[in-house]
Amino acid sequence: MDKRTLSLVAAIALLSGACMVGPKYKPPTAPVPPAFKEPPPEGWKEAQPNEVALRGKWWEIYNDTDLNALEDRIDISNQNILAAEAQFRASRDSIRAARSALFPTVTAGASITSVRTPTSGVSGVSGTAAQSGIHTSFQLPFVDFSWEADVWGSIRHSIQASAETAQISAAQLENARLSIQAELALAYFGLHGLDGDLELLAAAVNMYEESLTLTQNRFAGGVASGLDVAQAETQLDTARAQLTDVGAARAQFEHAIAILVGKPPSELSMARRILAVPPPPIPIAVPSALLERRPDIAGAERQMAVQNEQIGIAKAAFYPSVTIGGSLGLQASAVSKLVNWPSRFWSVGPTVSQIVYDAGRRRAVLKQQQDLFDFTVANYRQTVLNAFQQVEDALSTLRILETESVQVQQAVDAAQRSLDISTAQYKAGVVNYLQVITAQEFLLQNQRSSVDLLTRRMTASVQLIEAMGGGWDASQLPSVEKLKAGSD
Repeated sequence: MDKRTLSLVAAIALLSGACMVGPKYKPPTAPVPPAFKEPPPEGWKEAQPNEVALRGKWWEIYNDTDLNALEDRIDISNQNILAAEAQFRASRDSIRAARSALFPTVTAGASITSVRTPTSGVSGVSGTAAQSGIHTSFQLPFVDFSWEADVWGSIRHSIQASAETAQISAAQLENARLSIQAELALAYFGLHGLDGDLELLAAAVNMYEESLTLTQNRFAGGVASGLDVAQAETQLDTARAQLTDVGAARAQFEHAIAILVGKPPSELSMARRILAVPPPPIPIAVPSALLERRPDIAGAERQMAVQNEQIGIAKAAFYPSVTIGGSLGLQASAVSKLVNWPSRFWSVGPTVSQIVYDAGRRRAVLKQQQDLFDFTVANYRQTVLNAFQQVEDALSTLRILETESVQVQQAVDAAQRSLDISTAQYKAGVVNYLQVITAQEFLLQNQRSSVDLLTRRMTASVQLIEAMGGGWDASQLPSVEKLKAGSD
């Protein structure tokens, strides 16, 4: 290799790291209000900058050992989480594949070539008779190498995009984990909320059985009518049917919990337990903190960064490509001569190519990537708006349900007094049995409303935690530098 070739190759190698075309990424802004419109329930507070109440295992805020045990099984047993983890590992592996383009491609092999020349005629150079026969050429070893110099940064853009795509996969993994954790908590509280309904209905069935016995006795004594007995029987059968229906709904919640923790439904049974305490106070972050605490928002922001790299790749296509190629090997007409030093050969040199006409393809691709960047910006801003809506919805639900629960409890107390009076009047023969039935129905309805309200308050608190990111933070995403270096 002569000095001029060496100098040219060295210059190209230096240039390959000196220039990188394409726009510099700057995250676009998103509409962020200074505060949430909905105030938190009474007694709750705004989270401080160093608030750690929801870090890590956010479900522990409920102080429920059974819930804690179920949530801890998700990471090791839930197949959707395992699938998301595999997808993240695949995205991380793609970085190494993209980075390999920075290095030469080397191929090695051996060849034997036989050529037969004409048996007559003259050569076109000297006019002498051409030699004829079969000629064989041996090459061993035969090495080719090719290296595309990343002069304009196309490969580096691809590596950066692959690393940012891996960050998106990491954010999607965290979003899937948070979603399944919240889904499990919702199913858990929904199941135990139905346990409250089952207890009320079972008590109502017992009460209706006693009322039916009383009515039958009064009918036998000629005090009550057959209509009273029929009404009591109808009321009892209706309550039994409701009890059966709630039991079926509870079984479905139990099956859902089993699947979420990676078990067949036949292998999980949940003991009955009544919800007794309201949801705990949850520290409320300021709206601006939501951009860093929601994994779906972090993923949408990283998608903009990936698309920005695609614009750089599209711009690099407008510049010439520089490739350095070469060959090295031994060549001889006989195998015995391959070991001789004169049989060696080599070649090396750069190739510069430039597309001069492509019917506007590169400009169309560049415009397409720029339009897709605008799409990711709009998607990011919409994701932020959706997050604010989810927090506002959960806050308003919790605040309103807290007020409603006080009102319903007052209705329960009034319904109980009404039933006591109606029962006493019926036994005294002052009113008919329909008034007792009506009072019993009002009491059961309000009691079930009270139980259902507590369940809704618990599920709304879970939805609020999920809407705020479950204590996750964007700083937990693997950095681009570590991903490029191959670190976990």
